[in-house]
Amino acid sequence: MERSIRIGRGCGGNAQGFTLIELMIVVSIIGILATIAVPSYQSSLIKARETVLRQDLFTLRELLDHHRADQGKYPPSLEGLVAAGYLRALPKDPFTNSLSSWQEITEPTEGGVFDVYSGSDLVGTNGTAYNKW
Repeated sequence: MERSIRIGRGCGGNAQGFTLIELMIVVSIIGILATIAVPSYQSSLIKARETVLRQDLFTLRELLDHHRADQGKYPPSLEGLVAAGYLRALPKDPFTNSLSSWQEITEPTEGGVFDVYSGSDLVGTNGTAYNKW
């Protein structure tokens, strides 16, 4: 009579599931991978916010210039761009998450807003404060 020996988890009658050691190893590996990935993810979020800020500042400054070219003067505030139809809505500052934190720089002789900066006091990845961009 020939006996075959079967090795493996599913072959025995009482072996079901995973051992505690196996589960601990898997959880440890997942923890190590998460520890490596989180700083990279946070860095990506900051770079994305900086890109949004650059684009918003470029757009707002361009629209201020368009308003000046069309109307002969700068708008009295950023909300004036919305009222005049140059913007649908004022964008949120990506670092302060607020509509009202934009720093409006007024033209001393003509009046009206001719430049805009972020209201955030944080420093960017390039070493310059966001409110100086």
